[in-house]
Amino acid sequence: MTTHAASWLPLSSGERAVAIEVLVHGPLSRAELSRRLNLSAGSLTRLTKPLIESGLLVEVPEGGAATQTRQGRPSQPLDVVADSRAFVGFKITEERVYGVVTTLRSEVTARLDRPLSSRDPEEAADLLAEMTAALAAVAPRLAGIGIGVGGRVRDRAVVGESPFLLWRDIPLAALVERRTGLPVVVENDVAALVEAETWFGAGRGLDRFAVLTIGAGIGYGLVLGGKRVPYTEEDRGFGHHWIIDRYGPLTPTGERGSAVSLLTIPSIRSQIRGATGRDLAYEEILGLAVAGEPMCSRVIEEAARALGTLVAQIANFAMPQKILLAGEGVGLMDVAGTTVGETIRAHRHPLAAPVGLETKVSDFHDWARGAAVLAIQVLVLGTAEG
Repeated sequence: MTTHAASWLPLSSGERAVAIEVLVHGPLSRAELSRRLNLSAGSLTRLTKPLIESGLLVEVPEGGAATQTRQGRPSQPLDVVADSRAFVGFKITEERVYGVVTTLRSEVTARLDRPLSSRDPEEAADLLAEMTAALAAVAPRLAGIGIGVGGRVRDRAVVGESPFLLWRDIPLAALVERRTGLPVVVENDVAALVEAETWFGAGRGLDRFAVLTIGAGIGYGLVLGGKRVPYTEEDRGFGHHWIIDRYGPLTPTGERGSAVSLLTIPSIRSQIRGATGRDLAYEEILGLAVAGEPMCSRVIEEAARALGTLVAQIANFAMPQKILLAGEGVGLMDVAGTTVGETIRAHRHPLAAPVGLETKVSDFHDWARGAAVLAIQVLVLGTAEG
């Protein structure tokens, strides 16, 4: 497979700042860019000239879309050519690999998923290469690949440990680069999702923003000053030791009464299986809770109270302008959202402002999109917000 490296690298720090501002918030006039970045008109002209000459930025008519033309008056707004490059993003789960192709502005243009028949790293890399080739057939001009993995990742290249995939010290980026000829960046999946929502989603333009994910596990990300805050625990089972109710359930994957024990899909299924002997899917449990089945109703109510407590604690201590709730477990809000809201208010000061909670109905392709955003950050702009 042929590499289609971005022709505008490397960027200086000033050029990078301009490119990011236009990419995330554009199209922007030069006056607005100067105001946002505190630059003089002359400095801005000096920084934008090479970006326009390289084709990363273009001048567009007022209200118009970016095209490949570079003609226009200096007063015209600047924008990126979103479809000038394409990026592949993958989310690897225990059973499947989910892939997307995005534009430079993170718009998904194609999707593909395949079963993960083997957890052997070499065979997994073969599968990623095959999927990349299939996606390249419908999306030429690929500039790079981003991969999201549940677990610890070092140097955006090596999967240090993934409990879901049973991987340890796997040089995944090198394995995939060797097969595709494309540059590859690997990151923890929650970190990738937070980056995507910060640049192109619910957190765009916010100074303080938090993401809480519920599903197979619990993930948390915090953005301060518009940038994700990295921390050493983010890849090591967030929620296992966040105790919500010390008399709560004990499951094989969490401490007694922890957020993981009360709120994750495997733990909820485990509780129902232990109490009833029935191995029910998460959606079935939610449906039975709605129908009033006693055990399912109790477990879901406990999960809702745990979620409300988590959200309130995040709001109390991090004070974000918005909290995004995402992940494959967000169906809990449809069933027990009232309990979540009541619990949030019970754990907040009576005069506190309402929590800006946004729920995103998402699937694993959204996580794959997050990985593609990492590729945009690292491979195109030569930077990573983390």
